Amino acid sequence: MNKTFASLLLCMASMNAHAQFRINNSDDSPLRKLQFAEIAISNLYVDSVDEKKLVEDGIRGMLDKLDPHSSYLTPKEVKDANEPLAGNFEGIGVQFNLIEDTLLVIQPVTNGPSEKVGIIAGDRIISVNDSAIAGVKMSKEEIMKRLRGPKGTKVKLGVIRQGIKDRLTFTVTRDKIPVKSVDAVYMIRPQIGYIRIGNFGATTHQEFLAGLKTLRDQGMQHLILDLQENGGGYLKAAVDIANEFLQKNDLIVYTEGRKVPRTEYKADGSGVFRQGKVIVLVDSYTASAAEIVTGAIQDQDRGIVVGRRTFGKGLVQRPLDLPDGSMIRLTIAHYYTPSGRCIQKPYTKGENRDYAMDVINRLKSGELTNADSIHFADSLKYQTLREHRTVYGGGGIMPDEYCPLDTTIYTKFHRELAAKSIILQQNLRYVDNHRKQLKKAWPSFAEFKEKYEVPQDLVDTILKNGEKQNIKPKDQAELEKTLPYLRLQLKALIARDIWDMSEYFSVFNEENAMVKRALEVIAKQAFTTIDVDKFQKTLENCANDCVLVDVRTPEEYNAEHLKGAVNIDVKDSLNFMKKATDMLPKEKTIMVYCRTGHRSSMAAGKLAAAGYKVLNLKGGITAWKEAEKETVK
Repeated sequence: MNKTFASLLLCMASMNAHAQFRINNSDDSPLRKLQFAEIAISNLYVDSVDEKKLVEDGIRGMLDKLDPHSSYLTPKEVKDANEPLAGNFEGIGVQFNLIEDTLLVIQPVTNGPSEKVGIIAGDRIISVNDSAIAGVKMSKEEIMKRLRGPKGTKVKLGVIRQGIKDRLTFTVTRDKIPVKSVDAVYMIRPQIGYIRIGNFGATTHQEFLAGLKTLRDQGMQHLILDLQENGGGYLKAAVDIANEFLQKNDLIVYTEGRKVPRTEYKADGSGVFRQGKVIVLVDSYTASAAEIVTGAIQDQDRGIVVGRRTFGKGLVQRPLDLPDGSMIRLTIAHYYTPSGRCIQKPYTKGENRDYAMDVINRLKSGELTNADSIHFADSLKYQTLREHRTVYGGGGIMPDEYCPLDTTIYTKFHRELAAKSIILQQNLRYVDNHRKQLKKAWPSFAEFKEKYEVPQDLVDTILKNGEKQNIKPKDQAELEKTLPYLRLQLKALIARDIWDMSEYFSVFNEENAMVKRALEVIAKQAFTTIDVDKFQKTLENCANDCVLVDVRTPEEYNAEHLKGAVNIDVKDSLNFMKKATDMLPKEKTIMVYCRTGHRSSMAAGKLAAAGYKVLNLKGGITAWKEAEKETVK
C-alpha cells in the first residue's frame, strides 16, 4: 500500500504545468496524518486490504466534503465521460436499437464504414465475428463493446435483411465515427432558422457554423438556438459559439477563484451572425457551458432568452490525470456572466442530497409551472450592459420570457407506456415492416410533414401491448388527452427513422410550447440588429457636417445603398437609440433617408425626440442624389 500511496503523491506533485503546488511536510500537517494512517493500515490491519479501492474511496471521501461537482472518475468513467465530447469514436458507424433481443440498424452513418460496404437501415445484425449477439439476452453495452475497436481493424458481421432469404455477411473496417453535438438544423419558418445543440464538444463550433451556412443559403435572417437539456461541455466551445453572435470586445464570460486570477473571454469581432434576431431556448436542465452562451447573449442584449430558469452549474473543474488513467475533476473557480452574475446555484459543502433534488424541488414549489411562484431578492438584481434591463442572479439564468412546463400534455398513461419502451419498440417494428412503402409514398419530407397521418392500427397495437402489461388509461378522458400527443410523437419518430433528427424536431416542434413562444417573440419583439463595427467604420466616411441614416430594412440596404450611409431598420430604432447615443454625433445634422416617406418620418421623429438635429429627406430619387452629394467625402 505504501507504493500505491507514494505513486499517487508523486503524480500530484508533477501534474502538468497547470497543477503546480507544494506539499507541506511539517510534522503536524494533514498530509503527514494521512500518511501515518495509510502506513498503519498497511502494516498493522488485521485482514488483507484492497489497496486500490481504499485509495479510491479515500479520494472520493475528501472530494465529497467539497462541492457537488468535484469528483473522482475511474479510467472507464473517464472514457465514458469524454467520448460524447471528443467528437468521434472508433467503430463501425451505425445507429441502432434493440428490438426483440436483436440489433436493428436505424441508420448507417453517412459515408461511414458500414454504409460503404452496403449495410442499410432495417438490417438486423445477428452475429459479430461468428459469435451470436441475437437471441442471447446480450446488453446494449456488451454489443457496443464487440462492435467498437481500433481504427483499421476488421470485424465480420452476420446480417438478416427483409426480402432476402439467406444470411448476408459483411466485413467492415472500423474507422473514426463522428459524434454530432448539433442535433438539428432546419428552417422552421420563412427567414427563421432553428438549431438545437445537445452538448458543447470538440466539434460543436464547426458543426454550428456548417448549420448556419445551410440555413443562410435557405434565406435565414433570424435564429432560434435551442439549448434545452444541454448539460454543457467544453468552455472553449461555448466561447466560440457565443463569439458568433457578439461584437468585438464584448465580454462573454469570466472565471475567478481563490487561487485562480480573473480571466476574461471576449468576442474577437469575427462572428458570422452578429445581426438578426436570436432567441435562446432553455430549461432547468440547461447547464454549464450552455449557461455561458445564454448568459452572454442575455447580458449583452444580443437576444431574448425564452423558457425556465437554467440548472445553475457555474463551477470550473480542472481535470487532473492520475497514472492509472483515472482522474480528479477539481473545482478551481466560478463562472460569471458579463453583468457579474455567478451562474452557480447555492450549495452546502458536503451536503449534496438537497442539491441533487433541486429540480424536483422547483417542480414542487411551483417554479416550473407558475411565474407567480418565482421571487428574487433585490440583492440579486443585475442590469444588462447595453439596454440596462433587469436580470437576476442567485444561480442559473432566469429567462426574459417565462414559459411554464405543461404537466398536462404528457399524461400518466403516456408516461407509463414510454417507461416500458412500448411506444419506441412498436414504432421501430412498424417502420421496419413498412420502410419501403413509407419511402415510396413519401419521397419528400415536406410532403410527409404536411400530409402524413399516423395509422390507427399502429396506435391500437400500442394500446393493446400496454394493456398486456396492465398499463391502461384511468378513464376515457385520459385516453382522449393522450392520443394527440402520442400521434405527434409517433410521427416524429417515424420521420427520424426515415430521415434524421432534424426531421424529428421539425415535426415535434410544431406543438412545442416553448418553440411556439419563441416564434411569437420573434414576431413581436423589437431587437437591436446593428453591426457596431460596421456602423462606426461607415461613420468615418460621412461628411463633416452631416450623417446619412438609411432606415430601410437590412435586406434593402445591403442590396443597394450609398457609400456614406449607416443603416438603422426603423423597426429597431427604439432599441437602437440606447445603443447608438454615443456613436451618432450630436453636433452633426442627421439626414434620414428612405425610398418611402412614412419610414423616414417615423425615424426622423424618434431621432429628433432623442435630441438630434434631423433633416428628413422623405424618399424619392431626388433625395437619394441629394444625400449622395452631401454625405460622401
